[in-house]
Amino acid sequence: MSKTDEIDDSSAPLIEHLAELRTRLIRSVIAFVIGIVVAFTVAEPILQFLLHPIEETLRELGDPSPTMQYTSPQEYLFTLFRISMVFGFALAFPVISYQMWRFVAPGLYRSEKGAFLPFLIASPFMFLLGATFAQFVVTPLAMQFFLGFADVSSIFANLLTTAAGDVPAEVAVVPESADGVKITFFGKVNESLDITLKFIIAFGLCFQLPVLLTLMGKAGLVSAEGLGGVRKYAMVGILVLAALVTPPDVITQIILFTVVYGLYEVSIFLVARVEQKREAQLRAEGYYDDEEDEDDAMMAEFEEGENK
Repeated sequence: MSKTDEIDDSSAPLIEHLAELRTRLIRSVIAFVIGIVVAFTVAEPILQFLLHPIEETLRELGDPSPTMQYTSPQEYLFTLFRISMVFGFALAFPVISYQMWRFVAPGLYRSEKGAFLPFLIASPFMFLLGATFAQFVVTPLAMQFFLGFADVSSIFANLLTTAAGDVPAEVAVVPESADGVKITFFGKVNESLDITLKFIIAFGLCFQLPVLLTLMGKAGLVSAEGLGGVRKYAMVGILVLAALVTPPDVITQIILFTVVYGLYEVSIFLVARVEQKREAQLRAEGYYDDEEDEDDAMMAEFEEGENK
């Protein structure tokens, strides 16, 4: 057999893998396009659902018929198309993840398949949980802060004026005035949607933390002891994350910090469970050396005593 034949034989599996990858990508793109078309047919109800927290906040502030506007001819169409892309990907994700799994699975051992598949299922569930939390808890709080700020500041200013004795006490309810410029909220559809989608994506990704860390623990890349040892640094990182992805609202930032830090603690617990199962399996197979483990523990205690 010539060297050319050897090269051709060795390159055949690579060509087959590339051809399979192309097939999987084409199927994923087709599913994505179908998802966009389906989502576009219901894009307007989805938009109404996403803007519902703003509507409710405006009604609570006294606006009987909340309205929003768009300022360019193509803005509303592009807004609906943007919604269609996001929710179209969500609709197509089962097909896309299945195509990814079918491409990767032949190269995995049976134990690796059993370890990876639960995380592939848990990831979209946790993202949906985070998105739901953002839509029904975080976004209403943020809208109350943003839209209620002008109302609160006006009342506060009138209270100061009343305390100074400029107007009677009974006029402290934001009186009508012809002086100055009347500031009114006219929300743009795309900008209001942008805030809502940012919350949904940010919290959806944050809720992936237990899935990611548990998978890394399964692969032996992190340990429960190591995660617990960097807990104070994780708290600082979560605080920075909360400041970046939330509005300048202390309440919303505290909520995000509490949720993400709680997920971090849950991740430590899950990684510890993974390590316990791995240790039990190694014991059952006879690969775990109890004496060596005891020696390591005694050595660690001796070194700790020496340091003291």
